[in-house]
Amino acid sequence: MMANLLKVDSLRVRYGEYEAVRGVSFTLGEGEIVGIVGQSGSGKSTIAKALMGLERVADGKVDRADVSMQMVFQDAVGSLNPRMTIRQTLSEVLCHGKGVPRRSESIDERIARLLGYVGLSAAVLDQYPREMSGGQCQRVSIARALAFEPRILVADEPVSALDVSVQARVLNLLRGLRNELGLSILLIAHDLAVVKNVCDRVYVMQNGSFVDEGPSEKVFSSPSSEYTKNLLSAVPDVDRALHQRRRCV
Repeated sequence: MMANLLKVDSLRVRYGEYEAVRGVSFTLGEGEIVGIVGQSGSGKSTIAKALMGLERVADGKVDRADVSMQMVFQDAVGSLNPRMTIRQTLSEVLCHGKGVPRRSESIDERIARLLGYVGLSAAVLDQYPREMSGGQCQRVSIARALAFEPRILVADEPVSALDVSVQARVLNLLRGLRNELGLSILLIAHDLAVVKNVCDRVYVMQNGSFVDEGPSEKVFSSPSSEYTKNLLSAVPDVDRALHQRRRCV
């Protein structure tokens, strides 16, 4: 039976009198990719921030089983220091990042390994974020998170700012990292199209609560809420791009 690396029980997050997250519960198993999907304002990104300690939890319990967890943010370009090259960004984390494991490899060797994980060449190392595409910046952000050797990766809308074809590449990258590194991934997205071919299980969120949940196949074939049915209308575009991408690889 798959061990749970993350267990969230009755989580509540409030902003004053407004309750953004209303007692949600979910799990993330070892080597599993779980999606939380909902439109803007549904509370899904608030969950991600609460898990990372960026928002105060009003009530409920978060059990991370004492494993490391890192986050990949939606705005990949904005999350990188515009005055630092990619080499400097990764070197800073590896040299000074709290919680980054120390290894016998040199910094250059570790940087090369991180770039290999995300499919980037050494040609990007002396570039600045403004000189790179959104997809490349997101890959750098993922590489930076991997420097901490996390067991859990929280990806908050990692492809929403990218065009459909680039979305497919980044989603395939996340799935490949799960397979290669054994990562557990919590994927936050605003439409079901993004998670259809990537997630093992899906939670659909509306107004701070889950209105659908279960294995991806079940949620897509037998949605229990009208809200989920509306989200499903966006599925074909990304689905087509993912299949086209696989034929080109």
